[in-house]
Amino acid sequence: MLVQLTDLRPSPMLATVDFDRDGIQHGFLRMPYSRDDSAWGSVVIPISVVKNGDGPTALLTGGNHGDEYEGPLALFDLAATVAAEDVSGRLIIIPAMNQPAFAAGTRTSPIDRGNLNRSFPGRPDGTVTEKIADYFQRILLPMADVVLDFHSGGKTLDFLPFCAAHILPGVEAATRTQEARAFELVEAFGAPWSVRMLEIDAIGMYDTAAEEMGKVFVTTELGGGGTATARTVRIAREGLRNVLTACGILPGEVPKAKTRWLDMPDADCFVFAEDGGLVEFKADLGDRVTKGEAIARLWPTGRTGVAPTVLPAQRSGILTARHVPGIVKPGDCVAVVGVEVGGAEDMEGPGPRELEGIVP
Repeated sequence: MLVQLTDLRPSPMLATVDFDRDGIQHGFLRMPYSRDDSAWGSVVIPISVVKNGDGPTALLTGGNHGDEYEGPLALFDLAATVAAEDVSGRLIIIPAMNQPAFAAGTRTSPIDRGNLNRSFPGRPDGTVTEKIADYFQRILLPMADVVLDFHSGGKTLDFLPFCAAHILPGVEAATRTQEARAFELVEAFGAPWSVRMLEIDAIGMYDTAAEEMGKVFVTTELGGGGTATARTVRIAREGLRNVLTACGILPGEVPKAKTRWLDMPDADCFVFAEDGGLVEFKADLGDRVTKGEAIARLWPTGRTGVAPTVLPAQRSGILTARHVPGIVKPGDCVAVVGVEVGGAEDMEGPGPRELEGIVP
């Protein structure tokens, strides 16, 4: 009962836009935040709402982690250039949903060290990060039909540029329809790579919150290293418009793009470090690796004359992600290996035993 009472408390976040009004509005989500340098201060998150008549609603988000930039660049551009008359339905555009982290260029919030993508469903009376999550959980996600949340590797990972969706638990027809539609939109996005995603830490995720509401959820990993390239930003912008076109929100036809499909079928896709050291990769992103062969070596940095620790690939496939920068700590994910397949329909899901032990 206490949880129910908490859930009924109003959010402290207020929107300066009207979600039901036709036209284009640029405003803010404003949440009181009293602090040493501003007793009556606020956390202010930019938002644009574009509505034109009836149609589906797309919730478009970037900056869930504050050091990932392709999504914010694509979404700031869309908010500045889209015409209301070209929209059929509604766009809710939030380029920097974790604005404190985005302003600081950090994965987590500098205010409370909260990881927004592990804070759902949030709390209206919690930390700043929990309050942001609560507003998305109770106000924004229920409005949406489709959610596109942009990610990249930030400062500690680098990815092949891919669009992804999740295999959903359960066998109900509605779940299978929701899942199939998500993979249709992944293909429409048209990234160089498309992935059937296996999460190693799904508890408290924005993704999970949306999917449990029955929303079609699509995400990306578009590079990383704490920056964005001309190529990855172009992929983000084109993919964004392709998804909105495939949803019928923007006019036109989705161009046929060549995408290569990867599956992450089990825990053997992930290579973790048990020791720290200076990492030496034996393969680059996109290279094929073979089970049992060294995917990386870790050189101890405390003394010379010591042999490196060899990290073997646990399965054969394509090197899909790698750790950055060069120093690795115990427990870090050093590499991810994907298995190339013909398409989403060719992939087989993991059984319960295959997933044991991969969630930290």
